[in-house]
Amino acid sequence: MHLSRKAIDDMNHLYKINLMNSISGYKPANLIATKSEDGISNVAVFSSVVHYGSSPAILGFVLRPTTVARNTYDNIKKTGFYTINAINEAIIEDAHHTSAKYPSAVSEFDKTDLTEIYKDDFFAPYVAESPIKIGMKFLEEHPIKANGTILVLGEVTDLYFKDSMLSEDGFLNLSEEKIAVINGLDTYMVAKEYQRLSYQRPK
Repeated sequence: MHLSRKAIDDMNHLYKINLMNSISGYKPANLIATKSEDGISNVAVFSSVVHYGSSPAILGFVLRPTTVARNTYDNIKKTGFYTINAINEAIIEDAHHTSAKYPSAVSEFDKTDLTEIYKDDFFAPYVAESPIKIGMKFLEEHPIKANGTILVLGEVTDLYFKDSMLSEDGFLNLSEEKIAVINGLDTYMVAKEYQRLSYQRPK
């Protein structure tokens, strides 16, 4: 099948976003949790978290245009802190429900069985059920002019995970805890370890 740019532009909107969200492959499934200045927590599912560097450890994620209310963005900009929490098989349905558009006065923790917890005096909440919890400090944002989205970059300040996931060389085995990935917008899959290859040098 071949689809030209014109064919893509002419597609039904929902059909197009389903297709375009699928072509980049499997994406990480994470919950980003924040807290407002008024103390109201927020948690939402994101599939755009990407590694941007190890020293310092920087992760980025993309936010949709702020032409409508974006509680996650507002809380991060006002407080400077948020957490990234991996989604595993056990919490997929509750995690997906956080994509529902609740008003800022409503916490998604209250609308799901996800548990809000705090660790080591960090401002933003973590998701108790998540096997990987990452404390983040906002660094900078980059507007993407082509479509009005925003790339948010943050520094890892704290990292929590189950001991059994860690290999001797520092590799974190996500399959150990049945970490989920997202295909498209709404299809969740659980990856399993297939093959780990050695560092490659020129022959």
